[in-house]
Amino acid sequence: LKIKQFEKPKFSLKCFYFHRFILHIPSEERDNAIRVCFQIELAHWFYLDFCVQNTPGAPHYVLFLDNCKLFHHCPFLLPHGEDVQKVLEQWKEYKMGVPTYGAIILDELLENVLLVQGYLAKSGWGFPKGKVNEDEAPHDCAVREVLEETGFDIKNRICKDMYIEQKITDQLVRLYIIPGVSKDTKFNPKTRKEIRNIEWFPIEKLPSHRNDMTPKSKLGLAPNRFFMAIPFIRCKNNWWLPQCCSALYDFV
Repeated sequence: LKIKQFEKPKFSLKCFYFHRFILHIPSEERDNAIRVCFQIELAHWFYLDFCVQNTPGAPHYVLFLDNCKLFHHCPFLLPHGEDVQKVLEQWKEYKMGVPTYGAIILDELLENVLLVQGYLAKSGWGFPKGKVNEDEAPHDCAVREVLEETGFDIKNRICKDMYIEQKITDQLVRLYIIPGVSKDTKFNPKTRKEIRNIEWFPIEKLPSHRNDMTPKSKLGLAPNRFFMAIPFIRCKNNWWLPQCCSALYDFV
C-alpha cells in the first residue's frame, strides 16, 4: 500500500512577515482575535507590495484568512483556543460593518466622473473610497482614501454636508461630491497593488441598474463591471447632479 506524500506548504517566507507584524502589536490587541486578523491582512498586503515585487519567484498567495491555513500553521495566533472558522466569520462580519467614505469627482462640465479599477484582473470600476479608521472623521477618511487611491487631494474642495449615502450589502458607503476638477489633472495612486487604472467616464454612458446595457454598447463593458457605482449613478438626476451645479458655482 502506497501512501501519497503531500507537499508541505511553503509558508516560511510569508510567515516571516506575519510574525513580524503580529509580534510587534500591543498585547491588548494581540489578545483580540479580530485585531489579529487585521494585522494578518496588513502583513498580507505588505508581502504582496514588497516581497513579491522584489523577490523573483515569490509565490502570489491568496489571503490566508480566506482558508484558515495560517491559523493551523501558527496556532499561537489564537492562544485561547478560539474556533478558527468562527473567528474568520466574525472578522468578515465586522469588516462589512465598517463604514467606507470616498468621493464622486466630477469634471468642470459635470459630464464625466472619475472611477478607479481594483488591481485584480477582473476587478470592476467604482468610486475612490475606503474603510474609516478608528476615531477618524468621515470627511477625513474620504480625503485620505481619495489621496491614497488617486493621488488627488480634495481637502480644500470637500464640503462636509454635500454627500450621498447608500447601504450596500449592509455596509454604509458615503461619497462626498467634488465637482469642477480638470480632466487634465494627473492622477497617480499612492498605494501599491491596489489600484490598476484611473479613468474619466462619461456619466451618460454608465449603467443606472444591473440590466442597463448602455455601457456594453457605448464602452464595450458589461454593466456588472460597474456594480459598486450603480447605486450612486442611479440617483444622479434626482440629487447629486443638480446639487453639483450649485456647488460648482459657489466654488468658482
